[in-house]
Amino acid sequence: MIVSYRRDDGEVEQVSTEELSAIESADIEQALGGMLWREVEDRLRGQDPTAMRAVLWAARRRVDKNLTFADFDLPGWRRRLTCRIERAEIDDILDTIVVEALGKSEDAAIESMLPHLRKLANDQADVDAALDALGKGHLAKPRASAA
Repeated sequence: MIVSYRRDDGEVEQVSTEELSAIESADIEQALGGMLWREVEDRLRGQDPTAMRAVLWAARRRVDKNLTFADFDLPGWRRRLTCRIERAEIDDILDTIVVEALGKSEDAAIESMLPHLRKLANDQADVDAALDALGKGHLAKPRASAA
């Protein structure tokens, strides 16, 4: 997942949870009251501001070792803070849908999830690329034809 925060100057700070170290992940778990990483991920998917703040805090501690979670704030978080999924997560979700839908109409199951995936994707083109890789490119958004 990618946590993004748009600063006052318009620059966007992005941190991928894939790039966190094991120690940083453990620090995030501890800062969030000792929850397990899978719970942290669930909260990130739910756009929980405290979980997103914890990810940015862990990344900023790479530069400022004395930065405490209690003192770390993100002004204007409602307008500036988001969490989006990355291509690997899109692949995992689609694979899970296909496995669960075997014997049923997997296309219908995938199509019902596409609006949600597009909304959560950091790069919406990743959704179409994942569909192509899965052999379900016919479900991708229609591409503009070259005229």
